Amino acid sequence: MLMHALESGVLVLTLDDDPGPTVQTTLAALISDLVHVHAPTPVVIVLGAAAAAAPPVIDAVLRAHRMCSQSDVLMSVATPSAPARRALETQATAHGAGLVIHARTDTAITTAYAAAA
Repeated sequence: MLMHALESGVLVLTLDDDPGPTVQTTLAALISDLVHVHAPTPVVIVLGAAAAAAPPVIDAVLRAHRMCSQSDVLMSVATPSAPARRALETQATAHGAGLVIHARTDTAITTAYAAAA
């Protein structure tokens, strides 16, 4: 389901598969727990194409972004899915939160590391 690793001083959370509609709260809680344990380390959430297409995943990522913003933890998202990037951008903007969204994981990690340095 959700994998995590530290890469170049950045907490990378990876979700490749669609976890299903019933895990939105669980996914948001897992992300929150990992962010709290590693704070103030910047976070990049990487969504595979299958995960990025799931509305509950988008909602969980946006919840995590709000939590990170409140905790002053830098968070961004990387996904190859253009529709998911558009959905994340639209919903984040509607909630007044600037979420940085990348198409490539390596770019997201490098950018997060540089921004936190």
